[in-house]
Amino acid sequence: MMGGQDPLAREHSEAADPVQPGQGASDTGNGAAGIDRRRFLGYVLAAPTLAVAAQLGEAAAGSTPAHAAAGSLPELTNLFDLNDMLTDAALPTAGLITIHVHADGTASFALPRAEVGQGITTSSAMLIAEELDLPLEKVHVTLADARPELLFNQLTGGSNTTISTYTPIRVAAAIARQRLLAAAADLLGAEVSALSTKAGVISAPNGRSATYGSLAGKAASLETVRVATDLKPRSAFSVIGTARNRVDARESVTGRKQFAMDLQVPGAAPAMVCRPPTINGTVRSVRNIATVRAMPGVTDVATISTGVAVRARTFGQCIDAVRALRVTWGPGTAERASDDTVLRELKAAELPLAVPKLSHLAKTVEGSFTFHFASNSALEPNCAAADVRSDRAEIWAALKSPIVAQQAIAARLGLPQSAVTVHVAEGGGSFGRKLFFDAALEAAEVSKAMGKPVKLMWHRTDEFRQGRTHPMATSRIRATYALGKVLTYEQRHTSVSTDFGHGLGEIITATAAKLPVGDLTFSETIFTLTQRTPYDLGLTTQLLNEVDKGFNTGSMRNIYSPNVRCAQELVIDRLADEMGKDRLAFRRQLIKDDRARAVLDKVAELGDWGRKMPAGTAQGIAVHPEYHGVVAVLAEIDCRPETTGRHIPDACTGPRVTKVVCAVDVGLAVNPKGLEAQMMGGIMDGIALTLTSGLHLKDGAFLEGSWDNYFYTRQWNTPPELTIVVMPPTTGKPGGAGELAVGAAAAAVACAYGAATGTMPTTFPVNHSGPLGFEPLPTVPPIPQSPTDGLDRAH
Repeated sequence: MMGGQDPLAREHSEAADPVQPGQGASDTGNGAAGIDRRRFLGYVLAAPTLAVAAQLGEAAAGSTPAHAAAGSLPELTNLFDLNDMLTDAALPTAGLITIHVHADGTASFALPRAEVGQGITTSSAMLIAEELDLPLEKVHVTLADARPELLFNQLTGGSNTTISTYTPIRVAAAIARQRLLAAAADLLGAEVSALSTKAGVISAPNGRSATYGSLAGKAASLETVRVATDLKPRSAFSVIGTARNRVDARESVTGRKQFAMDLQVPGAAPAMVCRPPTINGTVRSVRNIATVRAMPGVTDVATISTGVAVRARTFGQCIDAVRALRVTWGPGTAERASDDTVLRELKAAELPLAVPKLSHLAKTVEGSFTFHFASNSALEPNCAAADVRSDRAEIWAALKSPIVAQQAIAARLGLPQSAVTVHVAEGGGSFGRKLFFDAALEAAEVSKAMGKPVKLMWHRTDEFRQGRTHPMATSRIRATYALGKVLTYEQRHTSVSTDFGHGLGEIITATAAKLPVGDLTFSETIFTLTQRTPYDLGLTTQLLNEVDKGFNTGSMRNIYSPNVRCAQELVIDRLADEMGKDRLAFRRQLIKDDRARAVLDKVAELGDWGRKMPAGTAQGIAVHPEYHGVVAVLAEIDCRPETTGRHIPDACTGPRVTKVVCAVDVGLAVNPKGLEAQMMGGIMDGIALTLTSGLHLKDGAFLEGSWDNYFYTRQWNTPPELTIVVMPPTTGKPGGAGELAVGAAAAAVACAYGAATGTMPTTFPVNHSGPLGFEPLPTVPPIPQSPTDGLDRAH
């Protein structure tokens, strides 16, 4: 309470238990009965209707320490991982995230994250509905504009959103409910302890009641005051942990959901960019600007840093104008590069293995794996709207790092940061792609050059040839064993440089990640904070080296883990075979964590591990722990000629995954239905990365130019049998889920493929060296003509 002027605040601050400096900021439940409920501090903000926020004093504690197998050393990620770092970084500004209760009885919350299909607006609304005792449909979650005062607290990545916002959102909602109860006590003539809340209505024993809407003004404060509150124990949850449909489901299926290109920006006209034929080529001259400017519908043509921009009345006219431009291009950053030249560069940069082959003392198992470039394109084309004036700018885009986007755009335009407003729109997919704000920065540059508002959209061919990719990489492994025990495990992962130019969501770390030495240091930090092996492999080292900054890369879904996990699980199979052990039993012998063992056992049981299967078919199994969660996947594959040789027009068929069983433990699943959807998407990603989805690099350009010839998992390659099991809660807090399934699925499919063919796969995707299966689009003009019948292609 401040100044003794708020009786509601005085009532509750005096009733609160003392909160000592450093007191915890999260439920401390570990899944056992009798959770230790602790008090939390927050604020009632000065506002005409009720507005509340949380104050947290320390980071949420990490996961319960694993019960390691004898002889294993604790890994750093057991103690502190990337998710913990992001959570700690967001903590100091948690009190700036506010919930408002309105006179119509609804609650609103501007989520400082990006909704790109992962369902975080739904899970955030569930947290508010739980603590506020308000129906889910009365909680409205929008996306916050860029708020630089949040510092590190507006980055969407690392499967961190639910973990980092779980307690702040609940604390704010609990304070709101507490204030409403105090206001109702005064109005209804009853003690707070005698009141009950249900569905946005407060009832008294005398039969009187009041709605939240009628109390919103009375519960408000004329000044910001500090209060204490309690959170519900898990035993009282009625929303958290229950399967709920997405709050935006109806808008999504009816086409009413608004994405960046759906927004009505006054005066904004479609714009596109004519891009170079090789990666990051530069404009030297344009030979026919006047001719293109005179084409039907075209209003402007301007050279920008990434190509030549055109603005027209329709996107169809933009496509015609882009194709008509005659540009002389300078060299790019990967001239004459090919898959082979990059592979040689990676091999030359591999860090040496330290443990020699011990032929007389122990046996050695080795493996060398190659993972080709993969596209980081989302289903929604890269796009943004911009309105740049001489003294200000306004941007609309789906952005997972809006603060650094605002800062970079301001620097590019020569404006103060405060003069640039960045609105975060919902996005149609991301998988890490929208951590980068390429389209927003481009749209700002185009609008400034033309002096007009624009709606800029990348062509799908732009995405595949100039967009972000998962970097090509190699992974070399050596393991030694003797007397039935694995003694050493070394893994040297070498990758084309991963661009972490978004930093932790603000300009300082973003700049550090681009420095000549800082970029590798940043990558090594991310690698170290994400890699965790579920097995006791004796003395274990996993090291990263990166080379070649000439490619547009990014931290695609699960970052390094799909490659690292895939390689490790294949070597685990080799070790099991050479030591004469069943592959499942061998994993159970090595597993370090009870939660990991539980999901492994669950998929083995439901998938009938070891059942007799026809020749050319087989099972594979894998475990992946990350971000305080763990997942196991069992996959069955059919590599028989009648399957691999099936013909589907314009399709890549090959081996088919026929069955997948997935068991996932994220501690506490806020929305189990949303978690199942995340696992399903991650499984499809893993299947694609192992079997079919890769980019072919030739002469400084990628041959793939559309989803039509980038063979992601399609209906004819999805498993007919798919079972996903969400394990019962094992901790008192949620773990990360957005990326968890990718690595385990990729590895399980690779292991199944090796078992079915009798040969351990070493190049991914496995079809990469086969026939292309498509005729590459030309690089000049850079994009194809739009189809006229709407049937042949979907460029």
